[in-house]
Amino acid sequence: MSDLLSHLALGFSVALSAQNVLLAFVGCVVGTLIGVLPGVGPIATITMLLPVTFGIEPTGALIMLAGIYYGAQYGGSTTAILVNIPGEVTSVVTTLDGHEMAKQGRAGAALGVAAIGSFFAGTVATLVIAALAAPLTRVALLFGPAEYFALMAAGLAFAVVLARGSVPKAIAMTLFGLLLSTVGTDLETGADRMTFGWSALSDGIDFAVLAMGVFGFAEVLRNLDVVEHRDVVRKPIGRVLPTGGELRQSAGPIARGTLLGAALGILPGNGAVLGPFASYTLEKRLARDPRRFGRGAIEGVAGPESANNAGAQTSFIPLLALGIPPNAVMALMVGAMTIHGIVPGPLVMVKNANLFWGVIASMWIGNLMLLVINLPLIGIWIRFLNVPYRLLFPAILLFSCIGIYSVSSSPSDVVLTAGFALGGWALGRLGLETAPLLLGFVLGRLMEENLRRALAIGRGDLATFVRRPISAAFLALAVVVVAMAILPAVRKRREEVFTE
Repeated sequence: MSDLLSHLALGFSVALSAQNVLLAFVGCVVGTLIGVLPGVGPIATITMLLPVTFGIEPTGALIMLAGIYYGAQYGGSTTAILVNIPGEVTSVVTTLDGHEMAKQGRAGAALGVAAIGSFFAGTVATLVIAALAAPLTRVALLFGPAEYFALMAAGLAFAVVLARGSVPKAIAMTLFGLLLSTVGTDLETGADRMTFGWSALSDGIDFAVLAMGVFGFAEVLRNLDVVEHRDVVRKPIGRVLPTGGELRQSAGPIARGTLLGAALGILPGNGAVLGPFASYTLEKRLARDPRRFGRGAIEGVAGPESANNAGAQTSFIPLLALGIPPNAVMALMVGAMTIHGIVPGPLVMVKNANLFWGVIASMWIGNLMLLVINLPLIGIWIRFLNVPYRLLFPAILLFSCIGIYSVSSSPSDVVLTAGFALGGWALGRLGLETAPLLLGFVLGRLMEENLRRALAIGRGDLATFVRRPISAAFLALAVVVVAMAILPAVRKRREEVFTE
């Protein structure tokens, strides 16, 4: 306990510096804004802002990017309640009862309980991260190359199962991401791999180029395909703070949603997305009158919003403790750490203790900022809802191009990003989700490196992965997870869950 308190004290001393507080504030404001604006998600925004972080020291850069991520969870609830458009996938459930409350003139209560639930969940999740980080890091230090390879294989297996759409398509996208990670010069032999004679690819595909193209640019192209329809509620918002009765109704769902979201957020393969859906289902089953749900039940906002924010923050645990990104946003965080010369993994806590605990402490500070930003300034966020998307996309493209060019002052990077944008748009049209592709790309390089090390230690014997108990367990888990997902009965049930 004393170690935990001393670590948190170190974290707060780092996070409360003037520069880091300012960066956390900027991240929270930008995150809330992009959560409020339909069609601009945290993945696209973080990829656009990656080049901006080059001039910032690593701790401040990660604090700002983290603020954008969980700030978007807050902002997404505003559009879900007032416009019936989820700014984020995790806010889909909030539209069911939140928008109905807004139609009944209770938008203020819905927004208030969403903010309070998110703050409580964020506080608990921060403590969970701080408590689990040290034990997990000690366990991770026992891992060798074989264990890391097997752990990453299990992570990709979960990513396949938890991805939307069919399992074969998710497997195809993951393998495509792994394939793209091998492009460039082989470090051991010096031979070019899949560069097709183009010198721009000799150093491999830049992470920012792929992410910006597949998520940033492609997201703009996808939104241009969609006819905008915003069901903005014109009724008065009403009092923002919920009544005593509404708070009593929400207390149980907030606590249960927090625990559920925190547990699911740790799962690799974007388990955080499942939190709000699982919370809504649980609250509906526990309710005395389930028919209230979908008609303005405040529990249907409190539980999912708490689960949403708790999951968003505990998804940092596999990233900070193991160096394994559980979802596409965390993959971007790995990219940001790599750009700043930090190798993600358990040694971060030892070699960069200030960064590790500073980022964790900043999450609580960020959640407090978001509570202040969201409730009093709700009127300003409502005005942003009237900005048409056709005015946003030229600015998004312009800043993205400037950002990509500034990475290495290379025009070929901009051309390559445009190519990936068209590819990402085409994949979306074919019903192929691009998040597994990015995870495969990020983990591919790490997997290849650990595979080679493990084989070098085992003198080329593949049985080395099975002889080591931890490695064998993770590989068995990966095979079981994918095999179960392919079974017709499980696959049908999985598709029904995602459809619902």
